[in-house]
Amino acid sequence: MAEQVAVTQDINKLLDKVKEVKYTTLTTLDARNRLHGRPMYTCQSDSDESLWFFSEKDAQKITEIRHNSQVGLGYADPDKATYVTIAGKAEIVEDHGKIKQLWREDFRGFFPKGAEDPNIALIKVTIENGEYWDTPGNVLVRAFAYAKAITTGEKHHATPEEQSKVQPN
Repeated sequence: MAEQVAVTQDINKLLDKVKEVKYTTLTTLDARNRLHGRPMYTCQSDSDESLWFFSEKDAQKITEIRHNSQVGLGYADPDKATYVTIAGKAEIVEDHGKIKQLWREDFRGFFPKGAEDPNIALIKVTIENGEYWDTPGNVLVRAFAYAKAITTGEKHHATPEEQSKVQPN
């Protein structure tokens, strides 16, 4: 029998874990409906269930999002044993005020003209659902799981703090 995973509506648990990791793989569907992933930096996470990313307006991901706005995000911090997956809807935003608000000088390597670069767009991903795996003290948890398996023949079942599906509204 498949194990049951805890379900919560608390989007803040996902957002807190994303803040720690920052880098993600943004996955879109290409023109042939094949998955296409690429690394992205999360500029901001909002309490309104959205995440923000910079992109070039002429990038392939922009074309793919305009064709199909459904995207996936995957975050991983193996050192802390924290993993997050998110499914959401992406939209292209060309709001110069928001671009200036999110701008960081180290982005100039990608946008040499700065926040005024005419080829800058933002990608806003509104979270539809997600799941996280977070095993604090990973070595101890693995040791406990191993000891439990040896002594009882049963596997470790993650607690809601270690793994949970997030389904806001």
